[in-house]
Amino acid sequence: MKRASLLSLLLLAGCATTASAPRSEDAAVLHARLLSLDTHIDTPMHFARPGWSFGEPHDPATDLVQVDMQRMEAGALSGGFFAIYTEQGPLTAEGYAAALAYARGRSDLIDRTVAAFPGRIAPALTADDAERLHRQGKLIAFKSMENSYELGEDIGLLDEFYRRGVRLAGPVHGANNQFADSATDKPKWNGLSPLGHRWVQEMNRLGMVIDASHASDAAFDQMLAESKTPILLSHSSARWAFDHPRNLDDGRIRKLAVNGGAMCISTIFLSDLNLAGERAALFARYEHISDLSPAEQVELTRQWRELDRTQALWNTDFERYMAMVLHVIEVAGVDHVCFAGDWDGGGGFAGFNDISQLPRVTARLRQAGYSNDDLAKMWGGNVLRVLRAAKLAAASKYR
Repeated sequence: MKRASLLSLLLLAGCATTASAPRSEDAAVLHARLLSLDTHIDTPMHFARPGWSFGEPHDPATDLVQVDMQRMEAGALSGGFFAIYTEQGPLTAEGYAAALAYARGRSDLIDRTVAAFPGRIAPALTADDAERLHRQGKLIAFKSMENSYELGEDIGLLDEFYRRGVRLAGPVHGANNQFADSATDKPKWNGLSPLGHRWVQEMNRLGMVIDASHASDAAFDQMLAESKTPILLSHSSARWAFDHPRNLDDGRIRKLAVNGGAMCISTIFLSDLNLAGERAALFARYEHISDLSPAEQVELTRQWRELDRTQALWNTDFERYMAMVLHVIEVAGVDHVCFAGDWDGGGGFAGFNDISQLPRVTARLRQAGYSNDDLAKMWGGNVLRVLRAAKLAAASKYR
């Protein structure tokens, strides 16, 4: 495959495709053929909205959702990991119980939503499932768990969520918990807690892929060293692009690659998150959008779009995003890159604001000289490889 300096790659923006990416196939057509996976989809927060259906198209002017089945079927996204996100609460028996009930309910909601469209989408538990569904022309629905707070101090509950179909999980979210330090909190455990070390072992035993997004640098280092299988960053950006603790530095990206893992590049934290004034109130309402009536949902969208004109959530653009993507590929290599926009969880920015625009990335990567085989790896193949490695290790040693 052709290699070039980062500057050369950026200069190729908007130019003709190279020999490794022939003109004969339009980038959008190629993208629709690829098995493309996103490893962190927050769309389940919309599944319980009154009057809303995942199976119908939604107008961005009146709806904030970034992923729906109509856009997925149009060729932008084959599927991915629908997240069971549990908000961090107190480290108490009561807090754990409430979080566990919520996570079980969110898992059931994902199952019901997928089951409502049997001809269009189906659950996947393995890499083989994903490839079979793609051949059948169906969308792919994996499940993930963002934050393991709901497990309380009972590591054995990981087995329950494995049986519920979860195949990717992270120990922590935006605040320290009983398992690990968060990237966005002051160190408590200096990485993983004693319970967090046991969490890593149990994840390996079950064959679940470890997700290090949101974990502190020290927790990342320890998970990478202790895991018997490759790990993923399900939705992270590069510190090269913006110095933020949620982003990963180049040294750790290289270590991730050496250990066989992959970084799924996000659209978030290419700038500070702008939650000043009215934006913070709107974001808080958005996080509980399923509690709003249809009319209130439309009004929230109207206010959000109006504010976008003067106070964008992120101060970045597609060119800066692609500069980061190309940098991470140079650092990690095409075998260790994947994608996750953090859609419906705060991701996206003006000009790249939902999954219908994913083929823009494919077009730019072709212009930069990356082959169709490279693209197939980065859009889905690398994630499937990590899934297979976790399953194989569990089958041969841990179960």
